[in-house]
Amino acid sequence: MAKRSRGHTSRPGQRPPLQRQATRPSAPPATATAPVRPDTLTDEEEARAAQLEAAIVAEEREAEAVSQKAKAPRKVEPAVRASTLEVSAADEYAYVARDVRRIAIVGGSLVAILFGLWAIVSVTGIGPF
Repeated sequence: MAKRSRGHTSRPGQRPPLQRQATRPSAPPATATAPVRPDTLTDEEEARAAQLEAAIVAEEREAEAVSQKAKAPRKVEPAVRASTLEVSAADEYAYVARDVRRIAIVGGSLVAILFGLWAIVSVTGIGPF
């Protein structure tokens, strides 16, 4: 049996009925005179329009070239008799090499900081000794 709800006739996931006005008022007649624009463009305006159009076309070509580069498949030479295990291992080795590099950088910097602190304490004589 469906659960009843008060005051709400639409079902979940549906939009409520639109509240529309009967008619819209028409626009008032234009009594003020608008400035009259010529039907043709001046030479300066045409030159500026051509310049802007050329710039827009150049930007569109650059964007298309970039998107074509991104969509172009990268040339990967498949290894002879490469199994899926070998392919996944090669990917994992890249991650491992990057992680080992980061660990070496962090560890080396910590050792250098400790050595620097030891040198400062030894030279200045600050410490519990």
